[in-house]
Amino acid sequence: MSVTHPYRIAPRRVSFDWRDTPLHWIPGEPTATHVINVLHLLLPAGERWFVKVFKEALPLVRDEELLKDVKGFMGQESTHSTQHSYVLSHLAAQGLDTCPYLRRVDFLFDVLLGERPPFGLPVSEREWLRWRLSVVAAVEQFTAVLGDWVLGTDDLDRAGPDPVMLDLLRWHGAEEVEHRAVAFDMYEHCGGEDPGRYARRLLGMAVAAPWLAYLWATGAAYLIRNDPKLAGRLRYGLRAHNRAVTKGLLPTWRELGSAVPRYVRRSYHPSQEGSLRRAVDYLATSPAARAAAGAIGRAAVS
Repeated sequence: MSVTHPYRIAPRRVSFDWRDTPLHWIPGEPTATHVINVLHLLLPAGERWFVKVFKEALPLVRDEELLKDVKGFMGQESTHSTQHSYVLSHLAAQGLDTCPYLRRVDFLFDVLLGERPPFGLPVSEREWLRWRLSVVAAVEQFTAVLGDWVLGTDDLDRAGPDPVMLDLLRWHGAEEVEHRAVAFDMYEHCGGEDPGRYARRLLGMAVAAPWLAYLWATGAAYLIRNDPKLAGRLRYGLRAHNRAVTKGLLPTWRELGSAVPRYVRRSYHPSQEGSLRRAVDYLATSPAARAAAGAIGRAAVS
């Protein structure tokens, strides 16, 4: 299956300057800050893993339009991974060491979800690849929902966040909405015949959803526990999380949870998620994208 896009999906050059971004980039809201900061823990390794899985699957693609979109998707995900890695360096410079938690994330992607089934599981190479593609598609369901949320929330703007971090989140979110269907189309194209393909799609979501919830909760708890500015005075908990949700600083549980039943419908396609127009409009005005384009232009005429 492939989807016709009004333009070609492609990575964009961006330039972020983190020198003036505070550790608590949502003023007075450490819980909301660190719940969102979990993205920086998961995405560098996670999106590198997406690219690895797609590289393995490229020989299976027989649709030229889908192949172009997949390569554009891989370029965008590689750029996302790099930019979020820079934030990890910025956190470390402010005294928040994320390396112990990142080792757990690396174990998940490199060992449990690596090129070969872990623990000697009797799964064929083709089936293992198809299952990992189903997990990528399931995770991309949530990244599209989160991307559309961060593009549309006004409450986050009213909280006075650091503009560079907000731009990173919205640039990334806009590209997630832009390529929201690619991983799903890739899985459907490479996932074999039904009913096995549909069953594997359900299994991918059944694994991805609880693991994402676990990683997010433990990641937020780690960041808050090790935040040098908090010095152990705060713990991550549902009460504080829900207060941030009530203020509009985090997506609601309904917004996140309703993504699952939509995804498991047989007739579902991710093109139904989010506003592509809003995403494209933001990508045309993102300060980081404009700064990078300006730097390229100045270099060309110098």
